[in-house]
Amino acid sequence: MIQTLKNKIISGQDITADEAMTLVGLLPEKSAELREAARELTEKLCSREFDSCSIVNARSGRCSENCKWCAQSAHFKTKVDVYPLISREECLRVADMNRRAGVKRFSLVTSGRKMQGDELTRACAYYKEMKNRGGLELCASMGLLNLEELKALKESGVTRYHCNLEAAPSYFHKLCSTHTIEDKIQTILAARSIGMEVCSGGIIGMGETMAQRAELALELRRIQPHSIPINILSPIPGTPLEATPLISEDEVIDTVALFRFIHPRIILRFAGGRARLSEAAKAECLRIGFNGGIVGDLLTTIGSTVESDKRMIADCGYRF
Repeated sequence: MIQTLKNKIISGQDITADEAMTLVGLLPEKSAELREAARELTEKLCSREFDSCSIVNARSGRCSENCKWCAQSAHFKTKVDVYPLISREECLRVADMNRRAGVKRFSLVTSGRKMQGDELTRACAYYKEMKNRGGLELCASMGLLNLEELKALKESGVTRYHCNLEAAPSYFHKLCSTHTIEDKIQTILAARSIGMEVCSGGIIGMGETMAQRAELALELRRIQPHSIPINILSPIPGTPLEATPLISEDEVIDTVALFRFIHPRIILRFAGGRARLSEAAKAECLRIGFNGGIVGDLLTTIGSTVESDKRMIADCGYRF
């Protein structure tokens, strides 16, 4: 079955939702076969140019939303730093550091339901200056923006907008009640309507089943993002998910393989939570599916250094 579906994909066809769920049913017994087939799909259909990006936590804490995984929510008592939009000088300093390191993309990521008003105007000014300096593709992750707000970002030089679906439609409502997946999709469709690329993925390990991870992948296929970040939950003290058991490395790797079958030609992006994986598990994830990643430090958890990421990426056969 796995070989049949792999050959179907190589011939240019997508697998169906039923076929994706059949793959789920073969796990974990057929993990080795699924991973090897995913490796072949990645090598045959994906670029060996690694799509690197870096982010800066540009506004932190006091978020009105109650996403159960997030340290930045005002609903929970965590030790996250709290500050308004960073200064122009700090933004440009971090952007220049990433430019010198050869990182391809750079994004401001802000807490809160959305950026608006004076802070959005200031952020757009930062982007205009970064665009004029050149050397970086510019992305933004600023919540549930409307069409006019997205247009302002695009006019400032932002080419890709990030808005994660986070979890399967059948599970998201158990994790957040202050907004819905439909709210996210409206922002994503608005970004696409004005010619912006879209980056949208999710978090695994929040108590969902493997079938629900496939459901998330299928929902993402419906909205057709250009890049799919896959985060691994790092349970944060003070959040409702702080006692959530860590999923195994094997489950992480199988999830990456499953996403590669459902998204055979897209950028699958190594994102948050990877620091707890062994070097062997990270390498396997790159071998079978990840061809992009957030490099360096992340938002509220420790990431890695750009140089160590570059070495790992090169060792797995990608060009940085």
